[in-house]
Amino acid sequence: NKETKNKIIAEAARREKDTGSPEVQIALFTKRIEELSEHFKRQKNDYGSRRGLLILIGKRRKLLNYLKRESLERYEKIIKKMGMRK
Repeated sequence: NKETKNKIIAEAARREKDTGSPEVQIALFTKRIEELSEHFKRQKNDYGSRRGLLILIGKRRKLLNYLKRESLERYEKIIKKMGMRK
């Protein structure tokens, strides 16, 4: 919902009203991926949503690769904050 999204944006933002930075986008993708992963524990045969999950994972991976290439420090910070593996 909107409050959760705004909270995630506030935590990941580099400055006020920052919604487009890679960090914010990665944080939002991560939250959505976690929600979909929970959904699949209940709905194993939901293949349409599974495809959406794989697309989200791919988008997040591309943003992470971009961030790693542009700023290794920011990349490591977001990885640590989101509790992800490199």
